[in-house]
Amino acid sequence: MITDKEIKHFEAELNDFDTLTRSNALNELLELDRTQKVLIGEPTPEHNLHCHTFYSYSGYGFSPSAIAWLARKNGWFAAGIVDFDVLDGVEEFLNAAEKFNLRGVCGMETRVFIRDLATVEINSPGEPGIAYHMGAGFGLRPIPESQRDFAAKLSSGAAERTRNIVDRVNALLAPIALDFDRDVVPLTPNGNATERHVCTAYRRKAEEFFVDNSERAAFWREKLGLDEKQAASLINDSVGLEGLIRSKTMKQGGVGYVKPNPDSFPSLEKMNAFTLACGALPAIAWLNGESPGERDPGALLDLHLQHGAKVLNIIPDRNWNFADSHVKSEKIAALNRVIAAAAERDMPVIVGTEMNAPGLKLVDDFDCPALAPHLERFVDGAALVFAHTLLAELDMGYLSEWANVNLPKVAEKNQFYARFGRNCTPLQFKKLPKAELKQMNPTKILRMTERG
Repeated sequence: MITDKEIKHFEAELNDFDTLTRSNALNELLELDRTQKVLIGEPTPEHNLHCHTFYSYSGYGFSPSAIAWLARKNGWFAAGIVDFDVLDGVEEFLNAAEKFNLRGVCGMETRVFIRDLATVEINSPGEPGIAYHMGAGFGLRPIPESQRDFAAKLSSGAAERTRNIVDRVNALLAPIALDFDRDVVPLTPNGNATERHVCTAYRRKAEEFFVDNSERAAFWREKLGLDEKQAASLINDSVGLEGLIRSKTMKQGGVGYVKPNPDSFPSLEKMNAFTLACGALPAIAWLNGESPGERDPGALLDLHLQHGAKVLNIIPDRNWNFADSHVKSEKIAALNRVIAAAAERDMPVIVGTEMNAPGLKLVDDFDCPALAPHLERFVDGAALVFAHTLLAELDMGYLSEWANVNLPKVAEKNQFYARFGRNCTPLQFKKLPKAELKQMNPTKILRMTERG
């Protein structure tokens, strides 16, 4: 058996910005896995379909390959990456997942303007009409030519917003002003810098400028409006300090914040059109049921269904994990309501932890009383999007003509894709007679996958 030190070395190289370094580390771990020289966890229904990678921001610096390895090492049923405004990690992740025989799916997250809810707060606090929104089940096919301009604008729009934040916050945090291209962009492998990268850059810049801890504490005390004790404690708490920089300077009330308007982000219709054109499934991003836009989950889901939504995404940990028993019970009740509303509408549910900040869980506590009753539904959702990803290669995805003809009812469609995804892994899929599948009926296909 290989030593922990050696494994950690390869795992660290999986997160290197250099593609060749990551590829070599992946191959080393694949060989260790193949020769059983590394301990792999027993298969489990645990999964995480919402893992941000370093192509947007990962709280652990994880690359797509690192997430595939994390899932394989721990025996997860499935794993999925989701990045803000880009699909840069899709090819790397799906290739790594296939090598590890892992059920892998890919998503994109952005913010959109929902005209129907223009005056209503939804899931972006304090920003009426603006909503975090997703697509799930992107595959290896290139972005269609008709959507390349939209994809480019998503990425360039995000970059412009982040640059503008730096310009505004620099005025407040002088003398540690950042040069965006020199200080921020190098923190990313492909230039997709976020607010969190900017916070890291400001923290590091302050450490270079104020070498003395007491001077640096005084600087942050003045700039962030802290008391002496708070400032002193944050000097050795990089996570806490970066979080405070973000909340004090870039969120509402901060000098870097600019209230969005209907033109700040793409419309819901355009994002869904992009997602569908890329062969993926439009997905609702649920927050916690507290805002006016989320208080009636049925009405919100119905609205999204009218605009083409197919999947509901939930981050469970922020919907149950609270020390206060009253808050916890209210959050769980809201969670149960939205899951029930999805079930009533035959809408699959996918879940994950985001991992886009340090300290967020690597996987949900599916055994906890709040989540255990929903585990099978969550696994079905993961299996369904995975099956869609595989079968889309054969023009047999969830929204294909084949699916509409052979599985005209949504409930039938959900059952087929969930069972296919549960039965199949990437290596098993490779063995299927692909040229014949499209001529088979769904029952025959499932029987074939059940035989292994």
